[in-house]
Amino acid sequence: MNDERALTAEDVAERLHVSKSGVYALVKGGEIGFYKVGRKIRFAESDVRDYIEKSKTNARDGGRPETVALREDQYFDLSQERRSEAGFVICGQDLILDILSNFLRLHGVMALRAYIGSYDSLISLYQDRVSVATTHLWDSLTDDYNVPYVRYILPGIRCVVVNVTYRTQGLYVAKGNPKGIQSWEDFGRDDITMINREKGAGSRVLLDENLKLLDLYGSSIRGYGNENQSHLAVASAVGRGDADVAVGSEKIARQVENVDFIPLKKERYDLVVKKERFDTPEVKAMLRILRSEKFRNEFRSIGGYDIRDMGNVITET
Repeated sequence: MNDERALTAEDVAERLHVSKSGVYALVKGGEIGFYKVGRKIRFAESDVRDYIEKSKTNARDGGRPETVALREDQYFDLSQERRSEAGFVICGQDLILDILSNFLRLHGVMALRAYIGSYDSLISLYQDRVSVATTHLWDSLTDDYNVPYVRYILPGIRCVVVNVTYRTQGLYVAKGNPKGIQSWEDFGRDDITMINREKGAGSRVLLDENLKLLDLYGSSIRGYGNENQSHLAVASAVGRGDADVAVGSEKIARQVENVDFIPLKKERYDLVVKKERFDTPEVKAMLRILRSEKFRNEFRSIGGYDIRDMGNVITET
C-alpha cells in the first residue's frame, strides 16, 4: 500500500460518480476497503479497483450489482413525488456543493444532490426538477459566464445569479508536455488525440466555443467523440497516455499523477435560483452559509478556488 497514493472520500466519489455520502455508505456496509490515518478515512487505489471488479462480477453472475449508484438513483430521484417529500435539490458537480449540502443539513435543511452538468442543470431548474442550479458556461459573443445562458435557457423566468467561486480552466497534458500543447489552436493538429467531456458540461462548452472561433469542427479532431462525465476521469486518461489532451480545471490536475496543466481561462462558477424562491428559508440559509467565515475557511487552504465573491449576487435576470 505504501506505493499507492492515498485517496480521500472525495476522490473515490468522483471516480465512482456518486456522492461522498454514498462512499461512506459503502464503507459502513463493508463493501469497499479502507484504512484510517488518525480519524480520517483513506482508500488505496486497489480498494477502488477491487470494488469495481466485485460489482462487475456480481452483475455477470446474475446478482444485483452492488453499486451505490443504483441506490442513489432511488435516493436522488428528481420526480415530483420525491421533491415534494424531500424538497431542496442542489444541482452540480463541484466538491463545494457537497460540503454546502452537509452544512445545510446541519442547519435543518434536507438538501439533496443531483450530479448534472451545467447546461442540463439550467434545464432542470427551468423544469422545476431542482431548486438550485450551478453553472460555468462561457459565452464567446459577450465574453461573459452564465448570464447569457440563464436568459436563453430560462426564458421569461426571473432568476438570481450568485457566485460560488472562480476556477482556472485549461488543458490537461502528459507530464513534461511532450507534444508541446499550449493553446486551443493545437486541437487543429493532426497528431493530437483528445478525450472530451459530455455535452452540456462547462468544459465542453468552453472547448466548443473556442473551436467555433477558430473555425474548427469537433468531428475533425481525433477523440472528440470519446466522452466522460468527470474532470478526474479525463485527466486520468491523459495521465495514462490514452489521450494527449483534455479540458478541465486546475484543481483536478493537482490530484492526478503524470499530468501537467496549461491554464487558459479564469471561469466564474455560479449558482442560479428562481427569483420567486429567493426569500424562502432554504435559500436564505444557503446564502448565510456561503457568506459565513466558517464555510469560507473550508476552502482557503484548498488550491484551485478563488472565493473572493462567494455568496455575492452577480445579477438578476
